[in-house]
Amino acid sequence: MPAYLIYRASIYDMDAYRENYMSQTPAILEAYGGKFIARGGTVETLEGDVESRRVVLIEFPSMEAAKAFYNSDEYTRARAARAGIADAQMILLDGVPVE
Repeated sequence: MPAYLIYRASIYDMDAYRENYMSQTPAILEAYGGKFIARGGTVETLEGDVESRRVVLIEFPSMEAAKAFYNSDEYTRARAARAGIADAQMILLDGVPVE
């Protein structure tokens, strides 16, 4: 069953973020079966507090694959490269079959 990673980040230095974090993550995601569903597009708040962070939605084949990605040595290094240039929140959501 698929799992979804919701990533929200406040970015303080976009150039450094692109160079130090964004340049690494696509290959790491792919290695763990992840694929971008939505990545940094326009965000419009329809209800609740206004969302001003960068929002990314990633699909993985399973919760286990998503956790393996997150805990991998490669992504641990990418997260460390993000330190000081962005603050992030990551939420992992188990997909539900549609009947």
